[in-house]
Amino acid sequence: MLATQANYYQVRLEPQDWLANKPQSPVTLLCTRRSRLMKIGQTVMVGDRVVVEEPDWQGLRGAIGEVLPRRSVLDRPPVANADQILLVFALAEPALDPYQLSRFLVKAESTGLEVRLCLSKQDLVTPAEQTSWLDRLRHWGYNPSLISVSQGQGLANLLSHLQQKITIVSGPSGVGKSSLINWFIPQAALRTGAVSGKLARGRHTTRHVELFELPGGGLLADTPGFNQPELMALPQDLAQYFPEIRERLKQATCQFSDCLHHGEPNCAVRGEWERYEHYLEFLTEAIAYQQVLERQSNPESALKRKTKGKGHATFEPKLASEKYRRRSRRMEHQVLFNQELEEL
Repeated sequence: MLATQANYYQVRLEPQDWLANKPQSPVTLLCTRRSRLMKIGQTVMVGDRVVVEEPDWQGLRGAIGEVLPRRSVLDRPPVANADQILLVFALAEPALDPYQLSRFLVKAESTGLEVRLCLSKQDLVTPAEQTSWLDRLRHWGYNPSLISVSQGQGLANLLSHLQQKITIVSGPSGVGKSSLINWFIPQAALRTGAVSGKLARGRHTTRHVELFELPGGGLLADTPGFNQPELMALPQDLAQYFPEIRERLKQATCQFSDCLHHGEPNCAVRGEWERYEHYLEFLTEAIAYQQVLERQSNPESALKRKTKGKGHATFEPKLASEKYRRRSRRMEHQVLFNQELEEL
């Protein structure tokens, strides 16, 4: 399935299905979902492989009657059967922020999909700066692709890594994701946005998830841009989202099997490597997230979670009694109306 909007779904049929009916070109049907799928709570996601019942070849319509088993599922963005994530960041305009990049990489690693890093707008920085970033990110465990959409540099090599796969394009706003997809797939005609001069951030131009077919095979899923994704990782899982930690744990083991790599004796991870400070910050968030989950499972929890700045979590007391809660305007009007009725 290529796209969804409201209660309608765009479904591209497999070649063996459309050749017998439309030999001239591939067929995309506008479909609805059978009511029995709604009754059993079966969702239909972009990327799903589905069975279309009773297709109308004249009107190019149909009904989705079955969703085939998925090999991968993402909630944000909602995409099924994806193979890899293409994380796009700009070298300039906006400037590359190591903390933000690290946060996106950890979020991408947490999906369990293959992560490919792409640095755009290479024409806006010097060759020395490009080399510096490449060396730096290789120490992080990544071998990024450098591209320039405006100059057409590095795009053919990047395309070779996307063939015959479903790839989710992600990254902050304004780094050139939509421009990249427009270069690969001109018929996509995605809107592009300028970078805000005041905040040095991109403006959001993508509003929904949609799959676009690549020349030579493969699909790209463009996703809405965002600047600070929530990690929502558990403390015991966080270390596996850092390639540097995975590599260190291959060479040595920590003294404790449940080591969180934060002050424990004989830890194999703790040391002088660039992103260790990032790990410690994210670990604080992960511990706070775990506490939220534990409190949610406890109906007597007296705290609520609030996010401030860079995704950091804080907790505030819940209002314990209704007398401390402000009534809604609708409720106030209802009370006044009832008082008038009593007076009459």
